[in-house]
Amino acid sequence: MKNLSMKKLYYSISEVSKITEVEQYVLRYWETEFEDLNPQKNRAGNRIYTNKDIQLIIQIKSLLRDKKYTIVGAKKVLENYTIESNAQLTEPELKSVTLPVIQEEAKKDNHELKKDLAEIKTILEFIVAKL
Repeated sequence: MKNLSMKKLYYSISEVSKITEVEQYVLRYWETEFEDLNPQKNRAGNRIYTNKDIQLIIQIKSLLRDKKYTIVGAKKVLENYTIESNAQLTEPELKSVTLPVIQEEAKKDNHELKKDLAEIKTILEFIVAKL
């Protein structure tokens, strides 16, 4: 992540992309997933990001890429985090927020796996019957 040599009020998406080292298409996607990430648009319709937006992007990037959270997990963490206060969650707080999310995702994955296995079993039984 690059340092901001000159503080500005607003940054373009290309500037934010360079500052945060996050691709522009990823920034646009994150806007659809994280409601707090909602840059204004200028008269020409271009996104203009504030320093607060950049801080949020850095936090999202850290959660998703460094700490390997899912988008759902990152949203849960960010619900309990305020950029203005620069509050840092402790490890026990992070676990209390993310453990239920991880468990719920594991249940969904397990359910999907069982469905897939049942479908494979049916297909194999059909193939064996045809032999």
